[in-house]
Amino acid sequence: MALKLSDNSLKVLEKRYLKKDENGKVVETPQEMFTRVAKAIAAADRLYRKTEDDVAALEHKFFEMMENLEFMPNSPTLMNAGRDLSQLSACFVLPIEDSMDSIFDSIKFTALIHKSGGGTGFSFSRLRARSSTVRSTGGIASGPVSFMKVFDAATQAVKQGGTRRGANMGILRVDHPDIMDFIVCKENDKEINNFNISVAVTEDFMRKVTKDEEYDLIDPNTHKAVHRLKAKEVFELMVKMAHKNGEPGIIFIDRINNNNPTPQLGKIESTNPCGEQPLLPFESCNLGSINLYALLKKADGKLEIDWDRLKEIVHLSVHFLDNVIDVNKYPLPQIDKMTKQTRKIGLGIMGWSSALAKMMVPYDSEEAIALAEKVMSFIQAEARKESLDLARARGTFPAYKGSIFEASNLRLRNATLTTIAPTGTISIIAGPCSSGIEPMFALCYQRANVLDNDKMMEVEPAFREVMEEKGLYTRKLMEKIAEKGSVQEMKEVPAEVRRAFVTSHDITPEWHIKMQAIFQKYTDNAVSKTINFHEDASIDDVRHAYMLAYEMGCKGLTIYRDNSRSEQVLSVGTKDTAKKEGKVAEGKIGPRPRPEVVMGTTTKVSTGCGNLYVTINTDENSRPFEVFMSMGKAGGCAASQLEAIGRLVSLALRSSVDVKVIIEQLRSIRCPSPSWEKGCRIFSCADAIARVIERRLVNDKIETKVEAKVAAAVDQMSEELYSQVSKSEEQLERHITGNIVGVCPDCGGVVRHEEGCVKCSACGYTKC
Repeated sequence: MALKLSDNSLKVLEKRYLKKDENGKVVETPQEMFTRVAKAIAAADRLYRKTEDDVAALEHKFFEMMENLEFMPNSPTLMNAGRDLSQLSACFVLPIEDSMDSIFDSIKFTALIHKSGGGTGFSFSRLRARSSTVRSTGGIASGPVSFMKVFDAATQAVKQGGTRRGANMGILRVDHPDIMDFIVCKENDKEINNFNISVAVTEDFMRKVTKDEEYDLIDPNTHKAVHRLKAKEVFELMVKMAHKNGEPGIIFIDRINNNNPTPQLGKIESTNPCGEQPLLPFESCNLGSINLYALLKKADGKLEIDWDRLKEIVHLSVHFLDNVIDVNKYPLPQIDKMTKQTRKIGLGIMGWSSALAKMMVPYDSEEAIALAEKVMSFIQAEARKESLDLARARGTFPAYKGSIFEASNLRLRNATLTTIAPTGTISIIAGPCSSGIEPMFALCYQRANVLDNDKMMEVEPAFREVMEEKGLYTRKLMEKIAEKGSVQEMKEVPAEVRRAFVTSHDITPEWHIKMQAIFQKYTDNAVSKTINFHEDASIDDVRHAYMLAYEMGCKGLTIYRDNSRSEQVLSVGTKDTAKKEGKVAEGKIGPRPRPEVVMGTTTKVSTGCGNLYVTINTDENSRPFEVFMSMGKAGGCAASQLEAIGRLVSLALRSSVDVKVIIEQLRSIRCPSPSWEKGCRIFSCADAIARVIERRLVNDKIETKVEAKVAAAVDQMSEELYSQVSKSEEQLERHITGNIVGVCPDCGGVVRHEEGCVKCSACGYTKC
């Protein structure tokens, strides 16, 4: 069949997946990519004495299921299979022991993994607490959070071959002495940005939360109790921080270890960056996802899942993923050894909410929960059948003896088989279809065209098809829907369509968790999913979600409250609503309209490049509204830079940015020509502006008179001053635009939180 890919799929493939020559020109078609991957993975069958005809037949089947968009392996496999790098795994966990050698070995290993396209998870729980004594040197330990910052800096420095960025998971046990520092370590969103963080909570801790009891903090070296905390207070801090900015997440570590298939090899302490793949130190896992949206068929006039084809795809996918283990070129020999000991694979799904909606089944319904149970139990059962067949032909995984399967004589090829992983980019390639088991975020939205800076209307394919079938599809209606993203209050859309096509914010957190829990019931590893909350959700709502996830058997939880983080989820709203809330379209902060009359003061400041005049105007309610700057001796570039700073500061004031934050951004920026004001140094024009704003808008309330004189300044402004002013402009602009919803660092399109990660629908960028 001819391969049918959307324009967006093609752009993502061209940018990130297809082969390029030394000049960056694409030299591979999508069909050639699928052929390359199928050929490389099928070749592993030669290791098991298969004939060339057998290998060729298998290659064709692998190619066919990818060409039909029924299955996609994780991104490193699509990118690297059949190429020189040939690192095919997405997930790795590295150990960190309490020694400088181990810490910096792990940093080196992390760089190698990130360079090859993988993500890494760590438990920092073995590191001694902050301020502990280091016996070998007599010094003081800096603690886990300090070393997380070192790992974060190393990640920032490594570019993953231009295809994938470094991503990390940082985990700390709830009984570590530094747990309170860890919980708040991402409160300032300017630090540790290359990490997701989660607290590993124990069954004992959760019981003591419910009973409002104290629990012990354990020294990781002596394994003795060193302090006690109230479990409920620690839990409440976790809830408060998650409500504030979505982190930390929560990992039920005892529950994970109760399902550890190879306890004889050690305890699981960490997961991969999105939390769905618990792994032992030096293990890796390769993932793949079945596209349920592509597996719908008509029967008796209704759409349903094609169970026969799904069975075939499950068996082929398990075979495919097991082969990946053999042809993979691992970044470290330790990873090669551990991965082949357990042969873990993670087969999951994508397109779940798209398939539900096309079948006219609401995501938040008992019918959907029942179908989820049927689908995932079917996939798990068929995956085990294939793994049993592979074990008969190839042998069990080497660590089978002592595993949880030995007692029941369940002789599997793979220690784990199923995982619900993020499918951010591969779901764009395969559809587009919805990611993983996430509900659809929006039915219609404006997508940035990365080629010509235009905007294109994106419509969820299942929604488009249903509306076209009913003769209701018009661009005007889609544009109207794009203002909200949801159709729940739109009478132009039939009631049965509104009920079926619910989006993430139409669904209560309880239904999100119910869906996660039912998939977890039939998933060997874990489920990556984000529980979405409205902006006005309370701390009580978040607390209830955490407890519900624990009670319903989830292995972890990630929540995100809309507009709670500067790297925002895309939020949608009508133009009228946006104006009322002081926001502009697509969730951006908008400035207050200019009143008819403003009043203000002008302050003269002597700087190193001349007299600077700063005018601050306030509106009719005495709220600061705008700032103008001019310089008597300046012209050209300096004047334009001052105008730019003035406009940006004015925009910040009109958008209700805290005056103190503006001052903080401009204060103490330095240039080569400082001046003095009554013994106080003025470092630059930007610094002078900050001081005037502070004097007039902060200190003026308590001062009865303004200082009248400033000292004469020194030499002419050098070119470096202009550079510094420009830098201050960039800093301020970053602050002002920090709350812009969904800005992709690659293409400027929108990003959204899904499956514990951040994804751009336009270009395929993912943080993880």
